[in-house]
Amino acid sequence: MQKIKVGVIGATGSVGQRFVQLLADHPWFELSAIAASERSAGKPYREVCNWFLSAQMPEKAGEMIVQPITTDLDCRLVFSAIPGTIAKEHEENFARAGYGVLSNVSVHRYDEDMPLVTTEVNPEHLEILAHQRKSRGWSTGFIVTNSNCSAMPLTITLAPLHKAFGIKTVMAHTMQAISGAGYKGVSSAAILDNVIPFIRTEEEKMPKESRKMLGTYNNNRIVAAEFTMSAHCNRVATLDGHMETISVAFHDKPKNEEAILKLWREWNPLPQQLNLPSAPKPPIVVRMEPDRPQTRLDRDNGKGMAVTVGRLRPCEVLDYKYVLLSHNTIRGAAGASVLNAEYMLAQGML
Repeated sequence: MQKIKVGVIGATGSVGQRFVQLLADHPWFELSAIAASERSAGKPYREVCNWFLSAQMPEKAGEMIVQPITTDLDCRLVFSAIPGTIAKEHEENFARAGYGVLSNVSVHRYDEDMPLVTTEVNPEHLEILAHQRKSRGWSTGFIVTNSNCSAMPLTITLAPLHKAFGIKTVMAHTMQAISGAGYKGVSSAAILDNVIPFIRTEEEKMPKESRKMLGTYNNNRIVAAEFTMSAHCNRVATLDGHMETISVAFHDKPKNEEAILKLWREWNPLPQQLNLPSAPKPPIVVRMEPDRPQTRLDRDNGKGMAVTVGRLRPCEVLDYKYVLLSHNTIRGAAGASVLNAEYMLAQGML
């Protein structure tokens, strides 16, 4: 297979660095363009990027010259990690110019013609792209978004349960890592010896995005799933890995915990069936120990792409409750966009 040329826009930030890391030696994609702000353009990536991931910066990427964010990049796909304040204009410009845009930014997630995709959960929503192109006058370009880093792992654990039992109500409490706020997002003085019980817009995003991803696609429309949800979102002093405690009520209550565990263990969605390079096997890792998952021990399961669940038990208020954990900048951000692109390529959509 001849590799498809791809670029990263917003390449110096936390999610941009993950994109570079995941794409530098990808078997299907060739990282051929790195773009960032004007102050970084024209210089080697190594000089302008304050690389803070634990793995070394890919050597080839370090020598690449950073380009401005313009629609003359030498690639077919662009992975977007640019700030939301400028994302709408730039992403639409790229799509209008014929590029495929895989966006990790929230600005387009709620547009009616925009697929908000977690590949294991709702790949059929990509069918709306034909309508998107027609309605916006784009010939070959498109925009595909992935969700925020807390709604995504939640919907992965809920998807097989929703299909089998029907989700009625969800209560979610998150303990979100500081990397989710970007490299300079939370000062050490604010987060050390502390928990911050507020993350701007996160509690609004979680129900809205979860319902859209678990919804149905029909006749050029994505119809959100109908369940009630409440979220409490907290920032905690962990570097990577979002933990969530979840309580769920069902329309058809599972008879016992084993019925839920069986679904999680046996779930084999399309990305896994297609053996996509970034698809974790299994997508959901079940831990039976009473004190797992733990952030430091479990966030890298499936090379950071799996969601780990544990502590499943009856809930005194709803039906069942459990704990989940996922790597927020891999599964919850850059890795999810890369997996979306892999699926589209495998299905002949590129």
